[in-house]
Amino acid sequence: MTPTPFADRRAAFRRLHEQGCFVIPNPWDAGTARYLRHLGFQALATTSAGFAFSHALPDAGWAVSRADMLGHIAEMVAASDLPVNADFESGYAHDPEGVAASVRLCVQTGVAGLSIEDATGDRARPLYEVALAAQRIRAARAAIDETGADVLLTARAECFLTGHPDPFRESVRRLQAYAEVGADVLYAPGASTPEDIRGLVAALRPKPVNVLMGANTGLRVADLSELGVRRISVGSSLARAAWTGFLRAARAIAAEGSFSGFDGIVPYDELNAFFRGDLELRR
Repeated sequence: MTPTPFADRRAAFRRLHEQGCFVIPNPWDAGTARYLRHLGFQALATTSAGFAFSHALPDAGWAVSRADMLGHIAEMVAASDLPVNADFESGYAHDPEGVAASVRLCVQTGVAGLSIEDATGDRARPLYEVALAAQRIRAARAAIDETGADVLLTARAECFLTGHPDPFRESVRRLQAYAEVGADVLYAPGASTPEDIRGLVAALRPKPVNVLMGANTGLRVADLSELGVRRISVGSSLARAAWTGFLRAARAIAAEGSFSGFDGIVPYDELNAFFRGDLELRR
């Protein structure tokens, strides 16, 4: 089979998951992707929330259409030469066949990996039944394999984020089931204590575990590495950090007539020169 233009990126992405611990930050547009590459990160991940917020949409209920999300993912793949993992929400379908169809389209964007979550979007029944959720992951795995692309499949258990009464045990149960049907990487967003993280890594070994750092909990990359975490993502946090600066500056103008929110901002010339290719931003 003739190698695709993305084969090298996909092979590099797979190697990152074989040992050690790495951070996969989440830009929300081409400019932020370019800057993260400049900082030396080895891979990037999209953020459905960051993209949705930038389009005045909520990160819920497939408010961003599948077509718009696929266009965004393709743009992120084209923004740099780094491997990209797609936050592909719940696969834009409830049934396994629909998930498979969506996954095939996602692979065509050139991604090196993609994630499928088990949240339904229904407040009354926030998680798919385990059997159906596993069938969805199995369908995603088969769809990837049919393409012949070496794309890593991340399975997400949303128990911590949906208010499950026993999120740790249920996450382990679900993620073990997803591993059995072909998930390469396992992810329980919301697990934040050292005890939970260590327990997940131990229960899910030898599969690599992704941990979400959505806030400053005091844990550093070195700490997570010691806990056995293989991959660290930040979800919408970088986008929310940018929104925080924007909101503070805009509110100061609106409420106080003050421009204090502009203190310490990056100079226009520095940003412009970076994107013109004449200057590197400070690392």
